[in-house]
Amino acid sequence: MPAVYDLSAVKRPTNVSINSDLIKKSKALNINMSAALEQKLIELIRQKQATAWLESNQAAIANYNRHVEEQGVFAYELRSF
Repeated sequence: MPAVYDLSAVKRPTNVSINSDLIKKSKALNINMSAALEQKLIELIRQKQATAWLESNQAAIANYNRHVEEQGVFAYELRSF
Protein backbone atom coordinates (compact mmCIF):
# COMPACT_ATOMS: atom_id res chain seq x y z
CA MET A 1 0.00 0.00 0.00
CA PRO A 2 1.47 3.37 -0.95
CA ALA A 3 2.38 5.86 1.76
CA VAL A 4 -0.28 8.42 2.53
CA TYR A 5 2.31 11.08 3.27
CA ASP A 6 5.87 12.07 2.38
CA LEU A 7 8.07 9.73 4.43
CA SER A 8 11.08 11.99 3.88
CA ALA A 9 9.36 15.13 5.20
CA VAL A 10 11.04 16.80 8.15
CA LYS A 11 9.46 16.23 11.55
CA ARG A 12 8.32 19.40 13.26
CA PRO A 13 7.58 19.92 16.92
CA THR A 14 3.99 20.87 17.64
CA ASN A 15 1.76 21.41 20.64
CA VAL A 16 -1.20 19.17 21.31
CA SER A 17 -3.54 18.95 24.26
CA ILE A 18 -3.81 15.44 25.68
CA ASN A 19 -5.59 14.13 28.74
CA SER A 20 -3.03 14.13 31.56
CA ASP A 21 -3.92 10.61 32.68
CA LEU A 22 -3.28 9.32 29.15
CA ILE A 23 0.14 10.99 29.20
CA LYS A 24 0.98 9.48 32.59
CA LYS A 25 -0.12 5.98 31.58
CA SER A 26 1.59 6.07 28.20
CA LYS A 27 4.86 7.15 29.84
CA ALA A 28 4.54 4.37 32.43
CA LEU A 29 4.08 1.87 29.60
CA ASN A 30 6.95 3.35 27.54
CA ILE A 31 4.63 4.27 24.68
CA ASN A 32 6.19 6.66 22.19
CA MET A 33 3.45 9.26 21.94
CA SER A 34 4.80 10.80 18.74
CA ALA A 35 4.90 7.43 16.98
CA ALA A 36 1.46 6.49 18.34
CA LEU A 37 -0.01 9.78 17.12
CA GLU A 38 1.59 9.39 13.70
CA GLN A 39 0.19 5.86 13.34
CA LYS A 40 -3.30 6.97 14.33
CA LEU A 41 -3.13 9.95 11.95
CA ILE A 42 -2.12 7.63 9.11
CA GLU A 43 -5.09 5.39 9.92
CA LEU A 44 -7.50 8.35 10.04
CA ILE A 45 -6.13 9.82 6.80
CA ARG A 46 -6.54 6.47 5.01
CA GLN A 47 -10.12 6.16 6.26
CA LYS A 48 -11.02 9.71 5.20
CA GLN A 49 -9.36 9.27 1.79
CA ALA A 50 -11.19 5.98 1.24
CA THR A 51 -14.51 7.56 2.17
CA ALA A 52 -13.84 10.53 -0.13
CA TRP A 53 -12.88 8.17 -2.98
CA LEU A 54 -16.08 6.15 -2.54
CA GLU A 55 -18.18 9.31 -2.48
CA SER A 56 -16.54 10.74 -5.59
CA ASN A 57 -16.82 7.43 -7.47
CA GLN A 58 -20.28 6.39 -6.28
CA ALA A 59 -21.93 7.13 -9.62
CA ALA A 60 -19.33 5.15 -11.58
CA ILE A 61 -19.60 2.20 -9.18
CA ALA A 62 -23.38 2.19 -9.44
CA ASN A 63 -23.12 2.44 -13.22
CA TYR A 64 -20.70 -0.50 -13.37
CA ASN A 65 -22.87 -2.62 -11.05
CA ARG A 66 -25.93 -1.87 -13.18
CA HIS A 67 -23.98 -2.84 -16.32
CA VAL A 68 -22.89 -6.15 -14.73
CA GLU A 69 -26.48 -6.90 -13.70
CA GLU A 70 -27.73 -6.24 -17.22
CA GLN A 71 -24.85 -7.62 -19.30
CA GLY A 72 -23.04 -10.00 -16.95
CA VAL A 73 -19.31 -10.19 -16.35
CA PHE A 74 -16.85 -10.13 -19.25
CA ALA A 75 -16.20 -13.66 -20.58
CA TYR A 76 -18.56 -15.21 -17.98
CA GLU A 77 -19.41 -18.03 -20.35
CA LEU A 78 -15.71 -18.92 -20.74
CA ARG A 79 -15.09 -19.44 -17.03
CA SER A 80 -14.36 -22.98 -15.89
CA PHE A 81 -15.20 -22.50 -12.22
